[in-house]
Amino acid sequence: MSEVVSSARPSPALRHMLVPLALAQFICSFAGSNMNVMINDISADLDTSVQGVQVAITIFLLVMAAFMIPGGKLTDRWGRKRCFTLGLVIYGIGALLSAVSPGLGVLILGNSIFEGIGTALLIPPVYILATMLFHDVTSRARAFGVISGMGGIGAAAGPLIGGLITWAISWRAAFVFQALIVGLIVVLSRRIKDPVPADPTRPFDLGGAALSAIGLVLLVTGILAADNNVWLMLGLLLAGAVFLLWFFLHIRAEERAGEEPLLSTSLFHNRTSNLGLVTQNIQWLLLMGTSFTVAAYLQVVRGYNAIETGVIFVSSLSAERLAKKYAQRSLIIAGFVTTIVGVVVLLALAGSSTNVWAFAPGLLLIGLGLGVMLTPSVNVVQSAFPEERQGEISGLSRSVSNLGSSIGTAVCGTILVSGLTSRAYGAAMGTLAAIGVVGLIATLFLRTEPVAQSVAAPPVGGDIATA
Repeated sequence: MSEVVSSARPSPALRHMLVPLALAQFICSFAGSNMNVMINDISADLDTSVQGVQVAITIFLLVMAAFMIPGGKLTDRWGRKRCFTLGLVIYGIGALLSAVSPGLGVLILGNSIFEGIGTALLIPPVYILATMLFHDVTSRARAFGVISGMGGIGAAAGPLIGGLITWAISWRAAFVFQALIVGLIVVLSRRIKDPVPADPTRPFDLGGAALSAIGLVLLVTGILAADNNVWLMLGLLLAGAVFLLWFFLHIRAEERAGEEPLLSTSLFHNRTSNLGLVTQNIQWLLLMGTSFTVAAYLQVVRGYNAIETGVIFVSSLSAERLAKKYAQRSLIIAGFVTTIVGVVVLLALAGSSTNVWAFAPGLLLIGLGLGVMLTPSVNVVQSAFPEERQGEISGLSRSVSNLGSSIGTAVCGTILVSGLTSRAYGAAMGTLAAIGVVGLIATLFLRTEPVAQSVAAPPVGGDIATA
């Protein structure tokens, strides 16, 4: 237990071991946003449309959301290190497959399916390991700050790095870049050991996993179908709601029968966590929705190439974490207010100017707002539960965030592909502003402090040599 430091300043060894975990979050967030600046290049190379690329991006985000809860649960059965490594391998295979894809179908298989499943396996262990290693509130907040900060940078820098690689080499090279980063993470994570042993006898709720995945897929598919057939959209949304209700009834019945469900209903009894999950969902919805909308508008309507589009997004890299000085609730409120103002500025300036840099002030404000509140929201949710619940809450938290990302891309993409015009761009951004207001209202009801008993949980037994 010598590596575990219960103070505000963990040992250098622990800080160094945080690097592969943060890099893993970076590359997964990067993958979710870098394709936004490749829309024209991929469409031309694979003989597809903007809608085809949007579907690939949305399926990737949706697969992550659908499998994140099962992925979090499997960490107990297979072990956190094994899930992390397996996820990296599957992700790397998907990246290489995407790089050589001859058509949209193979791209969806590699990027959307393989990378999505790989991410769902490797991300829950990242947050579980960080929670188990950093026990006091300050050091845990810093660990989450590094990891979530790298996730925010990955999402924001994805368009810039992806645009630069696409402009200099090709869009395929951006997937090779992902595979190289994954290889680096595998090397850096060789010393990672599980804080607690895996339990192969731990039950896994396969029925619950299937019901939750089907429900989420149907919901997002319904949103994607909105521009084609209203009745199909309503049917898919209704079917998705039915499956999710079935899932809830299933896990409640499992609990009453004394079985271990995929997700405990008691996770939803925590008011602070529930509101934190709402803010997480909306934050990633805003981030990915804005990224896709602006990128598609710049490339298809304004005619900018990948590097020009990526450069504009660099302004959102200016976000800083202020968790050391201000309460988490205050930061989330400030983040939503700044983000909403940024969307309004983006609409006002970009809509009335032909100068590409008219997008910069609004994107800067959006980047600052999202950057300020991403880390506090994660810390609020994760710290609301003791360590023995981290597998469940980590999977749920990441699933909710990725569901927000997929819904943001689906909603904005559906509005845009119905007519790629300045009016459609305005409608998409206006929708995001309205959703941001909902997130702000939810934050106003957050408790100032996290649940005390959850953040003071004692260390889990066993030698913790690495993170």
